[in-house]
Amino acid sequence: MTEHENKPPGSLCMQVQDLTVVAAESGETIVNAVSFELKAGHIFALVGESGSGKSVTSLAAMRLLPDALKIRAGSVTMDGQDLFALSEANMQAVRGRRVAMIFQNAMTALNPVQTVGRQVAETLKLHTRLRGKALRERVITLFTEVGIPDPGQRFDFFPHQLSGGQQQRVMIAMALACEPDVLIADEPTTALDVTIQEQVLNLIMNLTRSRQLAVLLITHDMGVVKYAADEVAVMYRGELIERATVDDFFHNPQQAYSKRLIDALPDLRHFREAAAQRPLLELDNVKVHFPIRKGLLQRVVDHTRAVDGVSLKIGRGETFALVGESGSGKSTLGRAILNLEDIVGGEVRFEGNAIQNIGRKAMLPYRKKIQVIFQNPFSSMNPRMAVGDIIAEGMISLDLGLSESEREQTITALLERVQLTAGHARRYPHEFSGGQLQRVAIARALAVNPELIICDEPTSALDVSIRAEVLELLGQLQREFGVSYLFITHDLSIVPTLAHQVGVMQHGKLVEQGTAEQILTAPQHPYTRALLASVPRLD
Repeated sequence: MTEHENKPPGSLCMQVQDLTVVAAESGETIVNAVSFELKAGHIFALVGESGSGKSVTSLAAMRLLPDALKIRAGSVTMDGQDLFALSEANMQAVRGRRVAMIFQNAMTALNPVQTVGRQVAETLKLHTRLRGKALRERVITLFTEVGIPDPGQRFDFFPHQLSGGQQQRVMIAMALACEPDVLIADEPTTALDVTIQEQVLNLIMNLTRSRQLAVLLITHDMGVVKYAADEVAVMYRGELIERATVDDFFHNPQQAYSKRLIDALPDLRHFREAAAQRPLLELDNVKVHFPIRKGLLQRVVDHTRAVDGVSLKIGRGETFALVGESGSGKSTLGRAILNLEDIVGGEVRFEGNAIQNIGRKAMLPYRKKIQVIFQNPFSSMNPRMAVGDIIAEGMISLDLGLSESEREQTITALLERVQLTAGHARRYPHEFSGGQLQRVAIARALAVNPELIICDEPTSALDVSIRAEVLELLGQLQREFGVSYLFITHDLSIVPTLAHQVGVMQHGKLVEQGTAEQILTAPQHPYTRALLASVPRLD
């Protein structure tokens, strides 16, 4: 009989009592007297915005805090044993064996130069006596349990050969390898498409019941909480300010902050009215194909049809939301519009002029008119440049003809427009939160007075309240400056308050398009219906 079978439903697996974490140098309190219990067969959701202390709490429980932080007080007990009193050698036996963790970004958590099967096997070798054929068979059994297709074949795959959902399933298999009592899932679905998110959540829920796991689910997505959790606790500035069953929490939240988190979710009942506008951008049967090469001489044997005959129009002052799963061709289409990918067929027209494959010099005037906001602001900005210089860079390189003092005035005005201050211009990217840095990215895009901004998943990694603020800001700027947006996203929940028109992409094709109300209330294509059915809802 395995350990998890000894735990009856509802029995106590871990107790966190008065946990307090402080900064090692300054003594600033990061987590303040946090207490909760994890029970077998239950999912306990810890919610709150970035910086509220959720992940620090989980790392402290695992004794994995960085050197800059230290535990000042409190205890974490399992079966009456205080984990903080264990030696590091004994604690290593607890990690993976009794308490396991799933991290937010599977691609960065997995070793890129080791096969996924070998990485899961390493965990088993550390904590069990399995070796050789028995070890491989155990990993394949785990891959089967978490729903990885062709598990025997994928044992020898490297992480980059798997989809995001499959990578996350490998992380779950690794966490479950030694049959732990407690599973800590730190934002396990943040970067996943809605359909993959639903699959991963269903997998965690099923494993919680079948293995009688005690799960700590850390998330900022209230839809995920409603869908998967049994109990919820809200963290704010390092403290637990509210705790309740999921039903009680959503029907009657007690704290104003909890109500703000719930109210920040997009309203799925009200839509933006689409108005006939003069076309600014027109795509006519656009195709982007990538060669598939094989053999010693790397001959082209076929093509990947990343974008396969897409046609759409975006009017002036209009938002067109392009939705679909990862790999559907959305971002490739965005790069093709920017002339960063060669088009093998069709035409891209901006203000009636064909701009596909026209060369760098001919494209330069259009760089002012078409700007882009990327998904990850941290990776899209030079960490060695101050924010003011980052915003000024486009103004200089595209030669707006401004003097230095005029540029400084424009930068100050832009920062204030995106609800930052002039003083932020002297700071560096690492000094900003994700939401603040995305505001800088918006200011950078606006600096050259564009007519169209391509927004490539700009809110996917943001907290719900910050996401709501960024979307409201984009709406204000559209009303003020008449700018058009091509908004690339896999998050259908934000579409009603954001978009006039919606296009749904699958396998490089636009399978359905229409007004936001048409697509979200009366979808015609089976793929669109499947996407909508996968969105976690509060109702």
